Amino acid sequence: MNDPTPPAPTPPAPAPPGADRPAETAVRLGGPEYQRAPAALYRDLRRRYGGVAPVLLDGDVPAWLVLGYAELGHVTAHDELFARDSRRWNRWGSVPPDWPLLPFVGHRPSVLFTEGAEHQRRAGVITEALEAVDQFELAHGCRRIAELLVDGFAGCGEAELMARYAHALPMRAAIRMCGLPDRGPDAEELVRDLGVALDVGEGDDPVGAYARVQARIQRLVQDKRAAPGPDVASRMLAHPAALTDEQIVQDLIALIAGAQQPTGNWIGNTLRLLLTDDRFALQVSGGRLSVGQALNEVLWLDTPIQNFIGRWAVRDTTLAGRRIRAGDCLVLGLAAANTDPGIWPDGRVGAENAAHLSFGNGEHRCPYPAPLLADVMARTAVETLLERLPDVVLAVEPEQLAWRPSVWMRGPTELPVRFTPVAG
Repeated sequence: MNDPTPPAPTPPAPAPPGADRPAETAVRLGGPEYQRAPAALYRDLRRRYGGVAPVLLDGDVPAWLVLGYAELGHVTAHDELFARDSRRWNRWGSVPPDWPLLPFVGHRPSVLFTEGAEHQRRAGVITEALEAVDQFELAHGCRRIAELLVDGFAGCGEAELMARYAHALPMRAAIRMCGLPDRGPDAEELVRDLGVALDVGEGDDPVGAYARVQARIQRLVQDKRAAPGPDVASRMLAHPAALTDEQIVQDLIALIAGAQQPTGNWIGNTLRLLLTDDRFALQVSGGRLSVGQALNEVLWLDTPIQNFIGRWAVRDTTLAGRRIRAGDCLVLGLAAANTDPGIWPDGRVGAENAAHLSFGNGEHRCPYPAPLLADVMARTAVETLLERLPDVVLAVEPEQLAWRPSVWMRGPTELPVRFTPVAG
């Protein structure tokens, strides 16, 4: 999962000869048109370039956007050609120190940037720690968190669900799963800091917030080393791979970040679908089948992680007829690949199967238990809200909803609703 937290970047190396080649045909990834209709941009890029398109990131930094389902599968299945260590990038010499995407690509000692046997070792620790999570206990804990959150606004008759519910629930569930309390002043401070570090707003200090998050997770690791418990952090510490405390801190932060933002937007996007699509209008009162269909459809059509940066070419190669040079950056277009007409030739994107790429693919996909645990969080959140507030409706017209101004994450900025007030 992508980890949008401020790194301690490796000092950039000079760009090699040829790295500053012209990119006049590249298309800027982002802007108002993209925010309104990203699918239209993907269709246009696919029509013009095929499965791989030249794009410009923030600051007109060039990269390749992998649009095709088959092409993305090829990239993620061949780590020997397209690797994860960002220190290979041939653009470091021209990237400014305040580049806004540094939090995504600056190398640090996290599992996200490991490769080969080291990645298998680090990912194995996380996988085994997550496999031991009792899904029934997680669902019970999520239900308790959901009830408390709903109690906070149920008597008002109106609420904004993204901040107060969709993002708050997986954040609290994730820190609880890792061994931290999800209530109390310490938890409230950690939740606030994680929110700032992961989703920067005007006037926020993400670097300061991240430093506090890191310090809190360092204390957690120290506490769990002294007094282990039935939690993910303790299991990672006890694993025979014997990771260092620094490695465990970094991997816990990546795990919490990966659980919170994508799952929060998955919940928000699913609630938006249920509240705006007539196909679900007669079944939104908590029916398990309709909620399951909506959750899966969102992963195909409005996947929380739209694009993932990235992979870096190990050597010169070709992909979909494009010449990819050693050190080039590839952005994984998960949303574009999920709607590739090559897999939906009749033009109708269905939600009947789970072959989407929303959790990644290959060795660096989300560790196997993570999608199952995210589903528990998201399903519990949606079902609990609809059970507690059965007449909930959108408080604005659907077209008034605004999407996050991001090419990486997909979710409403706000989801205002109204309902009959009920006692908490």
